[in-house]
Amino acid sequence: MKRILITGALGQIGSELTLRLREIYGADHVIATDIKKNDSEAFHSGPFETVDVTDLNKMMEMAKKYKVDTIMHLAALLSATAEAKPVFAWNLNMGGLMNALETARELKAQFFTPSSIGVFGPSTPKNNTPQDTIMRPTTMYGVNKVAGELLADYYYHKFGVDSRGLRFPGLISHVTLPGGGTTDYAVEIYYEAVKNGKYTSYINKGTFMDMMYMPDALNAIIDLMEADAPKLKHRNSFNVTAMSFAPEDIAASIAKYIPGFEINYKVDPARQSIAESWPDSIDASAAREEWGFKYEYDLDKMTQDMIEKLRYKL
Repeated sequence: MKRILITGALGQIGSELTLRLREIYGADHVIATDIKKNDSEAFHSGPFETVDVTDLNKMMEMAKKYKVDTIMHLAALLSATAEAKPVFAWNLNMGGLMNALETARELKAQFFTPSSIGVFGPSTPKNNTPQDTIMRPTTMYGVNKVAGELLADYYYHKFGVDSRGLRFPGLISHVTLPGGGTTDYAVEIYYEAVKNGKYTSYINKGTFMDMMYMPDALNAIIDLMEADAPKLKHRNSFNVTAMSFAPEDIAASIAKYIPGFEINYKVDPARQSIAESWPDSIDASAAREEWGFKYEYDLDKMTQDMIEKLRYKL
């Protein structure tokens, strides 16, 4: 039975991944860590330790204390926040990743960390972006993610660390609000739709970005980590996606379930610039071929589920 240490366990992905993994492997086998506590189910449902990922000694101590064989490193500063605090972003995103990889090397643990469509830049093909293509991002977050993919590859080739990763698109969830990402509007719009029947988007109409509903993202992580290692050629950089839409598309989908829903626009130049540097759609064929990636939710199915869950929650 796996013994898993999760960093950033109370964040957007971690708060749901922690619960899912505890369902599969048992609560005591999944150790949640984060820099601070909160009152979430992820915090209360099993072991929790306060860990700053920039502190290698603390991370190593916790991993050895619980005798973990798998590390899932989720702690990171997201795109818009990283752009506002680039030095802090580099120190957290890259320093934390190096510490997590060192811990995995020391314990001979399996390793996962998410990458992002942020690795792509303005010179990357915009439509059906290939698995292997030019990556020249123009954001600190993107630079961190490209460097992170290469660093995880290095630890695999140099030290034999069984490192794996996914290039996630924007992730949409009804459980935990995102924090500082360019695609956050695609979560906020559902909250505002349920509460107020209207939303003002900081991303302009006609701006397409890839997205995925959180249940599909969690399944992708688990399926990748359970996949046969010899079949994986793109260990730390698999493109995955479920849908691509612009703000007016998600608004139209919401209007099917909340008649009269209105969307307006007040564009944030900083986040708009980041969005325009990313692909309109990406090719996930390598993930399908190498470990059987699949998704369940398209835009309308996700919208229906989001609205049902948020009406209950709010």
